[in-house]
Amino acid sequence: MKLYGIRNCDTVKKARKWLDEQGVPYEFHDFKKDGLNEARLSEWEKAVGWELLLNRRGTTWRKLSEEVRDTISAQSAHDIMLENTSIIKRPVVEHEGSVYVGFNADDWATLIN
Repeated sequence: MKLYGIRNCDTVKKARKWLDEQGVPYEFHDFKKDGLNEARLSEWEKAVGWELLLNRRGTTWRKLSEEVRDTISAQSAHDIMLENTSIIKRPVVEHEGSVYVGFNADDWATLIN
C-alpha cells in the first residue's frame, strides 16, 4: 500500500494513525517533499476521475480566481493539480492495483480485509 498526501494534513494524519493502529504496512509519499509526476497523476485521473481528485473544499481551491473555478476542465484541473499538489484531495492510496481517494475508516477496513 502506498499513501500519498501532505504530512501536515489532518486527514492524512488520521489515515496514517488508523493504518498504524491496524498494523497495516504502507509507504508514505509526501507531495510537498517528494513531488508528484505527471504520469502518476494521469493514472489516478484515469482510475477515479479528475473530479474526485480535485479538492473543492480547501483553501487552495478558494484562492483560485472565480473565472478559473467556473471554467475548470479536465485539462486545467490536471495542470492546477500538478502545479499545486495541495489542491488534490487527500489521501490518495494505491492498493492492489486500485486507487482510492479520501479517508473513511469503515471503507478502509473493507479495503484491507
